[in-house]
Amino acid sequence: MTQAKPHGPEFAIATEKLNLWYGTFQALFDVDLKIKQGIITSMIGPSGCGKSTFLRSINRINERLGYVRTTGTIDVMGENILAPEVEMVQVRKQVGMVFQRPNPLPISVRENVLFGHRLHVDSGRIPQNEQDEIVERCLREVLLWDKVKDRLDARATALSLEEQQKLCIARLLPVKPSVLLMDEPCSALDPKGTEAVEELIWELRGEYTILIVTHNMAQARRASEECIFMLMGKVIEHGDTGEMFVTPRHQETADYIEGRYG
Repeated sequence: MTQAKPHGPEFAIATEKLNLWYGTFQALFDVDLKIKQGIITSMIGPSGCGKSTFLRSINRINERLGYVRTTGTIDVMGENILAPEVEMVQVRKQVGMVFQRPNPLPISVRENVLFGHRLHVDSGRIPQNEQDEIVERCLREVLLWDKVKDRLDARATALSLEEQQKLCIARLLPVKPSVLLMDEPCSALDPKGTEAVEELIWELRGEYTILIVTHNMAQARRASEECIFMLMGKVIEHGDTGEMFVTPRHQETADYIEGRYG
Protein backbone atom coordinates (compact mmCIF):
# COMPACT_ATOMS: atom_id res chain seq x y z
CA MET A 1 0.00 0.00 0.00
CA THR A 2 1.34 3.41 -0.93
CA GLN A 3 1.64 5.73 2.01
CA ALA A 4 -0.92 8.47 1.62
CA LYS A 5 -0.02 12.07 2.21
CA PRO A 6 -1.62 13.41 5.38
CA HIS A 7 -4.28 16.06 4.92
CA GLY A 8 -5.80 18.44 7.40
CA PRO A 9 -4.01 19.36 10.63
CA GLU A 10 -0.41 18.23 11.17
CA PHE A 11 -1.31 16.55 14.44
CA ALA A 12 -4.05 13.94 14.48
CA ILE A 13 -4.13 13.93 18.30
CA ALA A 14 -3.14 16.80 20.56
CA THR A 15 -3.71 16.96 24.31
CA GLU A 16 -3.07 19.85 26.65
CA LYS A 17 -2.96 19.56 30.45
CA LEU A 18 -4.97 16.34 30.29
CA ASN A 19 -5.74 15.06 33.78
CA LEU A 20 -7.91 12.07 34.66
CA TRP A 21 -9.17 10.68 37.96
CA TYR A 22 -10.79 7.35 38.79
CA GLY A 23 -12.73 8.54 41.79
CA THR A 24 -10.05 10.07 44.04
CA PHE A 25 -7.14 8.31 42.31
CA GLN A 26 -5.37 10.46 39.71
CA ALA A 27 -4.19 8.36 36.74
CA LEU A 28 -3.02 11.06 34.30
CA PHE A 29 -1.08 14.22 35.19
CA ASP A 30 -0.96 17.24 32.84
CA VAL A 31 -0.40 15.14 29.73
CA ASP A 32 0.72 17.34 26.83
CA LEU A 33 1.17 15.36 23.62
CA LYS A 34 1.13 16.04 19.88
CA ILE A 35 0.84 12.92 17.74
CA LYS A 36 1.56 13.43 14.06
CA GLN A 37 -0.97 12.50 11.46
CA GLY A 38 -0.38 9.46 9.26
CA ILE A 39 2.34 7.73 11.28
CA ILE A 40 2.56 4.90 13.81
CA THR A 41 3.24 6.02 17.36
CA SER A 42 3.86 3.47 20.11
CA MET A 43 3.30 4.05 23.79
CA ILE A 44 5.42 2.16 26.31
CA GLY A 45 5.81 2.09 30.08
CA PRO A 46 5.33 -0.21 33.08
CA SER A 47 1.94 -1.66 33.95
CA GLY A 48 -0.34 0.89 35.60
CA CYS A 49 1.51 3.92 34.25
CA GLY A 50 -1.54 5.30 32.40
CA LYS A 51 -0.99 4.05 28.84
CA SER A 52 -4.36 2.34 28.39
CA THR A 53 -6.11 5.11 30.31
CA PHE A 54 -4.70 7.66 27.89
CA LEU A 55 -5.64 5.51 24.90
CA ARG A 56 -9.22 5.12 26.10
CA SER A 57 -9.48 8.85 26.68
CA ILE A 58 -9.00 9.48 22.96
CA ASN A 59 -12.37 7.92 22.12
CA ARG A 60 -13.94 8.76 25.49
CA ILE A 61 -14.50 5.13 26.38
CA ASN A 62 -13.46 5.92 29.96
CA GLU A 63 -16.69 7.85 30.35
CA ARG A 64 -18.61 4.59 30.55
CA LEU A 65 -17.39 4.55 34.14
CA GLY A 66 -19.46 7.04 36.11
CA TYR A 67 -16.66 7.82 38.56
CA VAL A 68 -14.18 9.09 35.94
CA ARG A 69 -13.41 12.81 35.79
CA THR A 70 -11.33 14.45 33.06
CA THR A 71 -9.94 17.97 32.68
CA GLY A 72 -7.90 19.58 29.92
CA THR A 73 -8.36 19.22 26.17
CA ILE A 74 -8.13 16.39 23.65
CA ASP A 75 -8.06 17.49 20.02
CA VAL A 76 -8.67 14.88 17.33
CA MET A 77 -8.09 16.20 13.83
CA GLY A 78 -8.27 19.73 15.20
CA GLU A 79 -11.50 19.37 17.20
CA ASN A 80 -11.73 19.22 20.99
CA ILE A 81 -13.64 15.99 21.56
CA LEU A 82 -14.30 16.91 25.20
CA ALA A 83 -16.33 19.96 24.18
CA PRO A 84 -19.95 19.63 25.37
CA GLU A 85 -21.40 20.02 21.88
CA VAL A 86 -19.42 17.08 20.47
CA GLU A 87 -21.57 13.98 20.02
CA MET A 88 -20.13 10.65 21.16
CA VAL A 89 -21.21 8.88 17.97
CA GLN A 90 -19.06 11.24 15.90
CA VAL A 91 -16.06 10.62 18.15
CA ARG A 92 -16.44 6.85 17.75
CA LYS A 93 -16.75 7.26 13.99
CA GLN A 94 -13.54 9.29 13.85
CA VAL A 95 -11.57 7.11 16.29
CA GLY A 96 -11.52 3.31 16.01
CA MET A 97 -10.37 1.02 18.83
CA VAL A 98 -8.75 -2.44 18.75
CA PHE A 99 -8.45 -4.35 22.02
CA GLN A 100 -6.01 -6.88 23.48
CA ARG A 101 -8.07 -9.92 22.60
CA PRO A 102 -9.97 -10.12 19.31
CA ASN A 103 -13.66 -9.44 19.91
CA PRO A 104 -15.49 -10.36 16.70
CA LEU A 105 -19.26 -10.46 16.98
CA PRO A 106 -20.78 -13.98 16.91
CA ILE A 107 -22.17 -13.40 13.44
CA SER A 108 -20.79 -13.91 9.95
CA VAL A 109 -17.55 -12.45 8.64
CA ARG A 110 -19.56 -10.32 6.20
CA GLU A 111 -21.89 -8.97 8.89
CA ASN A 112 -18.94 -8.12 11.14
CA VAL A 113 -17.42 -5.91 8.45
CA LEU A 114 -20.74 -4.17 7.81
CA PHE A 115 -21.70 -3.80 11.48
CA GLY A 116 -20.18 -0.38 12.14
CA HIS A 117 -21.30 0.91 8.78
CA ARG A 118 -24.89 0.02 9.63
CA LEU A 119 -24.70 2.01 12.84
CA HIS A 120 -24.03 5.17 10.84
CA VAL A 121 -25.77 4.50 7.52
CA ASP A 122 -29.13 2.97 6.70
CA SER A 123 -27.73 -0.08 4.92
CA GLY A 124 -31.19 -1.01 3.70
CA ARG A 125 -30.86 1.80 1.21
CA ILE A 126 -27.46 0.65 -0.01
CA PRO A 127 -27.56 -1.75 -2.98
CA GLN A 128 -26.22 -5.22 -2.31
CA ASN A 129 -23.39 -4.76 -4.80
CA GLU A 130 -22.17 -1.69 -2.86
CA GLN A 131 -22.25 -3.65 0.38
CA ASP A 132 -20.24 -6.39 -1.32
CA GLU A 133 -17.72 -3.78 -2.47
CA ILE A 134 -17.35 -2.45 1.09
CA VAL A 135 -16.75 -5.94 2.45
CA GLU A 136 -14.14 -6.79 -0.18
CA ARG A 137 -12.36 -3.43 0.06
CA CYS A 138 -12.04 -3.55 3.84
CA LEU A 139 -10.95 -7.19 3.94
CA ARG A 140 -8.35 -6.50 1.25
CA GLU A 141 -7.12 -3.50 3.22
CA VAL A 142 -6.40 -5.72 6.24
CA LEU A 143 -4.77 -8.41 4.06
CA LEU A 144 -7.55 -10.91 4.82
CA TRP A 145 -9.63 -11.14 1.64
CA ASP A 146 -7.80 -14.06 0.05
CA LYS A 147 -8.12 -16.13 3.22
CA VAL A 148 -11.82 -15.55 3.89
CA LYS A 149 -13.43 -14.71 0.54
CA ASP A 150 -14.97 -18.20 0.40
CA ARG A 151 -16.05 -18.06 4.07
CA LEU A 152 -17.88 -14.73 4.23
CA ASP A 153 -21.02 -16.35 5.63
CA ALA A 154 -19.14 -18.39 8.24
CA ARG A 155 -19.20 -17.31 11.89
CA ALA A 156 -16.36 -14.93 12.59
CA THR A 157 -15.55 -16.72 15.84
CA ALA A 158 -14.43 -19.74 13.79
CA LEU A 159 -11.47 -17.80 12.39
CA SER A 160 -7.97 -18.07 13.84
CA LEU A 161 -7.00 -15.46 16.44
CA GLU A 162 -4.84 -13.65 13.89
CA GLU A 163 -7.72 -13.58 11.40
CA GLN A 164 -10.15 -12.44 14.10
CA GLN A 165 -7.90 -9.52 15.05
CA LYS A 166 -7.56 -8.48 11.41
CA LEU A 167 -11.33 -8.73 11.06
CA CYS A 168 -11.80 -6.47 14.09
CA ILE A 169 -9.63 -3.89 12.33
CA ALA A 170 -11.58 -4.35 9.09
CA ARG A 171 -14.81 -3.73 11.03
CA LEU A 172 -13.60 -0.19 11.80
CA LEU A 173 -12.73 0.82 8.25
CA PRO A 174 -16.11 1.24 6.48
CA VAL A 175 -16.83 4.43 8.47
CA LYS A 176 -13.40 5.79 7.45
CA PRO A 177 -11.88 6.74 10.81
CA SER A 178 -8.92 9.09 10.99
CA VAL A 179 -7.31 7.42 14.01
CA LEU A 180 -6.86 3.77 14.98
CA LEU A 181 -6.13 3.05 18.64
CA MET A 182 -4.61 -0.35 19.42
CA ASP A 183 -4.29 -1.61 22.99
CA GLU A 184 -1.81 -4.52 23.03
CA PRO A 185 -3.27 -5.85 19.74
CA CYS A 186 -0.84 -8.79 19.56
CA SER A 187 -0.86 -9.93 23.19
CA ALA A 188 -3.14 -12.92 22.45
CA LEU A 189 -1.29 -13.98 19.29
CA ASP A 190 1.55 -16.41 18.65
CA PRO A 191 4.78 -15.11 17.01
CA LYS A 192 3.49 -15.82 13.49
CA GLY A 193 0.22 -14.02 14.17
CA THR A 194 2.10 -11.13 15.77
CA GLU A 195 4.27 -10.76 12.69
CA ALA A 196 1.20 -10.77 10.44
CA VAL A 197 -0.62 -8.10 12.46
CA GLU A 198 2.52 -5.94 12.66
CA GLU A 199 2.82 -6.19 8.87
CA LEU A 200 -0.79 -5.04 8.60
CA ILE A 201 -0.24 -2.11 10.97
CA TRP A 202 2.72 -0.99 8.87
CA GLU A 203 0.63 -1.24 5.70
CA LEU A 204 -2.11 0.93 7.19
CA ARG A 205 0.16 3.81 8.17
CA GLY A 206 -0.28 6.93 6.09
CA GLU A 207 -3.92 6.17 5.42
CA TYR A 208 -4.58 6.19 9.16
CA THR A 209 -2.90 7.60 12.25
CA ILE A 210 -2.11 4.65 14.52
CA LEU A 211 -1.44 4.82 18.26
CA ILE A 212 -0.42 1.46 19.70
CA VAL A 213 0.10 0.58 23.37
CA THR A 214 2.54 -2.28 23.87
CA HIS A 215 4.61 -3.88 26.62
CA ASN A 216 6.81 -5.48 23.96
CA MET A 217 9.93 -3.36 23.57
CA ALA A 218 10.97 -5.17 20.38
CA GLN A 219 7.55 -4.55 18.88
CA ALA A 220 7.63 -0.86 19.73
CA ARG A 221 11.05 -0.55 18.17
CA ARG A 222 10.28 -2.33 14.92
CA ALA A 223 6.65 -1.33 14.40
CA SER A 224 6.50 2.41 15.16
CA GLU A 225 8.00 5.63 13.89
CA GLU A 226 7.66 7.65 17.09
CA CYS A 227 7.51 6.43 20.68
CA ILE A 228 6.08 7.80 23.93
CA PHE A 229 7.36 6.67 27.33
CA MET A 230 4.99 7.09 30.27
CA LEU A 231 5.68 6.66 33.97
CA MET A 232 3.25 7.11 36.86
CA GLY A 233 0.68 8.94 34.74
CA LYS A 234 3.15 11.38 33.20
CA VAL A 235 4.83 11.61 29.79
CA ILE A 236 8.57 11.33 30.35
CA GLU A 237 9.75 11.28 26.74
CA HIS A 238 8.35 11.44 23.21
CA GLY A 239 10.42 11.27 20.05
CA ASP A 240 11.76 9.26 17.16
CA THR A 241 11.58 5.55 18.04
CA GLY A 242 15.07 4.69 16.82
CA GLU A 243 16.64 7.58 18.69
CA MET A 244 14.75 6.84 21.89
CA PHE A 245 15.94 3.25 21.99
CA VAL A 246 19.55 4.13 21.17
CA THR A 247 20.03 7.47 22.93
CA PRO A 248 17.13 8.18 25.33
CA ARG A 249 17.15 11.69 26.72
CA HIS A 250 16.00 10.76 30.23
CA GLN A 251 17.46 8.30 32.72
CA GLU A 252 14.01 6.92 33.54
CA THR A 253 13.54 6.01 29.86
CA ALA A 254 16.92 4.31 29.69
CA ASP A 255 16.21 2.36 32.88
CA TYR A 256 12.91 1.08 31.50
CA ILE A 257 14.20 0.19 28.04
CA GLU A 258 17.17 -1.64 29.57
CA GLY A 259 14.87 -3.62 31.84
CA ARG A 260 15.92 -2.18 35.20
CA TYR A 261 12.25 -1.88 36.22
CA GLY A 262 8.73 -2.42 34.88
